[in-house]
Amino acid sequence: MIMITVALLLSLVLCLLLGVPYIDYLRKKMIGQYVLDAAPEAHAKKAGTPTTGGVFIIISIIISSVIALLMAEKMDKTALIILITLVFMTLAGFQDDYLKIKGHENKGLSPRGKLVRQILIALIPAFYAMQTYGNVITLGSKSFDIGLFYPILAVFVITGASNAYNLTDGLDGLAATVGIPAFFACGIISFLSGHIVVAIICASVIGASLGFLKYNKPKAQVFMGDTGSLALGGLLGTLAVVGRCELLLAVFGGVIVMETLSVIIQVTSYKLTGKRVFKMSPIHHHFELCGHSEIRIVKEFGLVSLILSIIAVVIYIYVS
Repeated sequence: MIMITVALLLSLVLCLLLGVPYIDYLRKKMIGQYVLDAAPEAHAKKAGTPTTGGVFIIISIIISSVIALLMAEKMDKTALIILITLVFMTLAGFQDDYLKIKGHENKGLSPRGKLVRQILIALIPAFYAMQTYGNVITLGSKSFDIGLFYPILAVFVITGASNAYNLTDGLDGLAATVGIPAFFACGIISFLSGHIVVAIICASVIGASLGFLKYNKPKAQVFMGDTGSLALGGLLGTLAVVGRCELLLAVFGGVIVMETLSVIIQVTSYKLTGKRVFKMSPIHHHFELCGHSEIRIVKEFGLVSLILSIIAVVIYIYVS
């Protein structure tokens, strides 16, 4: 428990300290966000806001995690697999951001190119989990052998979480606010089930996310970009797989699941009927066009995430 606290506090301090010089560097180099034409009109004023803030988030997570894991004598193969996956996801996200910046428009990697990278990266923790735990998924004390379908499920969970978190990162402070309760639930469940490595890394993410909110709360000084959102989403999925709470991810990650479903529903409805279910997807834009302020949406979505995270922990305790 002490090392979990150390990881959280160290990550928080590092993110706060690294944020100032990194944002100054982005401003001097004029590395800013390009807003999609399809985005709500109110988002036009966000153009030029520094992006790739995920860089100092991830650096804070990695440094604090390594220090806490070494102090706890838990720097093992599991920790390395998780951190390596995080680094690769970060590089994939950074490449996407770099192409957007270089091309002076909000078009980075193609959807197929991005998905291929995510799947290839997700295979690392997926096969590690399969070698370590077999083809079994768990829910508390209950376990289910799903055979060769397991690596497919694991890759789906990690890739899906990465894309879902990316979709959620559409308003100032939204992704971090929604993500903190989710990582908290994942950490609590992992701690209770004896996966201390996962719990320590979750704490590092929470600390870095809290620090990042200082710079990302409305009006944002910096965006995490795909560098941060793809990496944090992929990390959440990886931690759920390695921490053996894949099924509960659908609960404590309920908000990012909702964001993804809103896009799927919108696209499917338009293709089949020519009509849209929402004014705009992901769903946070729907509420925005309904007249809700960004701050209100972030608070409400954060509250829903907190409630769902508490429910996930209660379910885990009940079935254990």
